[in-house]
Amino acid sequence: MFEKLRIREHMEVTDHNGQHVGTVDEVKDDQIKLTRSDSSDGAHHFIAFDNVDRIEDNRVYLKQGTPVPMGAGAN
Repeated sequence: MFEKLRIREHMEVTDHNGQHVGTVDEVKDDQIKLTRSDSSDGAHHFIAFDNVDRIEDNRVYLKQGTPVPMGAGAN
């Protein structure tokens, strides 16, 4: 189990395979808020902590099968 306190602003968020999903804007309640600049629709998107698999090399890796919010991962 990862420690959510290790998730910091500007960390990259990737899917299980390391494909870019977004960048951490902030940690809010039990969710990771992604930056708007990484989305194709200009909106903030959120990922629940339950979907985090691990934290390695300043990256947040999501569990396999985690749905990526529409508009996230544009870059």
